[in-house]
Amino acid sequence: MSTYKAPFNPGPLGLIGFGMTTVLLNLHNAGIIELSVVIVAMGFALGGFAQLIAGIFELRGGNTFGGTAYVAYGAFWWSLIFIWIAPFGTTPADGKSMGFYLLLWFVFTILMFIGTLKHNRATQVVFLTLSILFLLLSIGDFSGITAVTRVGGVVGIICGCSALYSAMGQVINGEFGKKIFPLG
Repeated sequence: MSTYKAPFNPGPLGLIGFGMTTVLLNLHNAGIIELSVVIVAMGFALGGFAQLIAGIFELRGGNTFGGTAYVAYGAFWWSLIFIWIAPFGTTPADGKSMGFYLLLWFVFTILMFIGTLKHNRATQVVFLTLSILFLLLSIGDFSGITAVTRVGGVVGIICGCSALYSAMGQVINGEFGKKIFPLG
């Protein structure tokens, strides 16, 4: 996702923040683990903070696509945490409001996917699976059908793993100066 050239590439940091938190959250969505402080802490630190840092550096380096993606998805994590903890005496989210929240993220992500058509296949896989994930989670919340959310969780695990692959491909390929992890 990154086109940043010097003095460093912040893209892998953003992808690691995205990938690890996406896998962890979707282990919950798939029904494998409970929602706990583990997911919240990872979402705040790596999903939110690390992606925001990567996004700011991408924007400073002139990469509008990468900067927009990392800052937006970093903010997604912080907003999701606020939704979960419902601070300041706010009303907890219901299925309908979460359905619309996730539907808006689907629209944003599918439009970002269009931008990936100028990027490598690894980035395209991340954004396509993320689009499918947001759509399935939105449908799951609107309908209340747990099975849809569980399928979304499986798609989310695939999405997060694809982001981790892309991140490590960039790091390892860069370290060795050759393609060890093909990114397409």
